[in-house]
Amino acid sequence: MAKPPARKSSSQDIDRFLQQSRNISEFVTKQPRLLFAIDATASRQPTWDRASQVQQEMFQATAGVASLAVQLAYYRGFRQFSTSPWLADSQQLARLMDAVRCEGGHTQIARLLRHALVEHRKHAVRSLVFIGDALEESEDTLCDLAGQCGLLKLPLFLFQEGLHPAVEKTFRSMATLSDGAFARFDSSSAGTLAALLGAVARYAAGGRAALENTPGDSARLLLGQLKN
Repeated sequence: MAKPPARKSSSQDIDRFLQQSRNISEFVTKQPRLLFAIDATASRQPTWDRASQVQQEMFQATAGVASLAVQLAYYRGFRQFSTSPWLADSQQLARLMDAVRCEGGHTQIARLLRHALVEHRKHAVRSLVFIGDALEESEDTLCDLAGQCGLLKLPLFLFQEGLHPAVEKTFRSMATLSDGAFARFDSSSAGTLAALLGAVARYAAGGRAALENTPGDSARLLLGQLKN
């Protein structure tokens, strides 16, 4: 027996759907924003499986801040730089992160910072969280961009995986110039890192006052580095 023809959407249905989409978009646009970025180049491959789980746990820590919109960004391969839409669903963003795989390529931190500045000028981004282990770009260029972020009140929270001293030096300088903070990324300390990102998320949502009201060592670590 043939199926009856599907009911065509009326103009009212279409208008209602479009209005609902606009309402969701406007809601996300008005939320405080946090940009979560990761280095997915081949240098991270040896520890990627463990680190990926920690990254997701860090990322899911933002779920406790209901008013926060997050964008996932990553670079890898030959000039591949990807970003998600701004989303308020931490589970959806965690699934996107789970699909990321490492590919050989150079770091693109300058490109990431320029993207963040463009987004910040459209709608304010409260903070940028970055996880990486390598640096193949000009320190002067990166520090200049970090300084621009600082002038526009876009703090950088930089998490370093590994112990490379040159990377640490530059990351610390970038954190200082942007009025942000620096911390180690160690996949053996998942709970500490999740708490640290949770503190960053609270800072992004409510500023320094929200961080001052957050108990624990993670909040104190950030407050000790933040200027504003």
